[in-house]
Amino acid sequence: MAMAVSQPIQEKESEDCSLLPLVHDIIKCMDKDSQDVHQELTKLKAKIQEAREQISAMPGVDSSPLEQQQQLATLQEQVRTKNQLLQKYKSLCMFDVPKAS
Repeated sequence: MAMAVSQPIQEKESEDCSLLPLVHDIIKCMDKDSQDVHQELTKLKAKIQEAREQISAMPGVDSSPLEQQQQLATLQEQVRTKNQLLQKYKSLCMFDVPKAS
């Protein structure tokens, strides 16, 4: 259920970071010898700055690749341990687990 909620947000964020429409507008202005080129370039610069700010605010950006690998290994080990415990508890037959229909 959470995946369905987070998916549209993720798509919206990726749309917000798209630079291609701005580049397209700049090229159109250049083709027309329009004076709006500077305005469109300013929009592009602002969008790039916004993307930089979003990237620097992402969790884990300040971690080195080695630290990220170590954290990943730790989390994978935790998942393995929890899955083993879950299987152990299921095999004890202490719970009346209804069959999914």
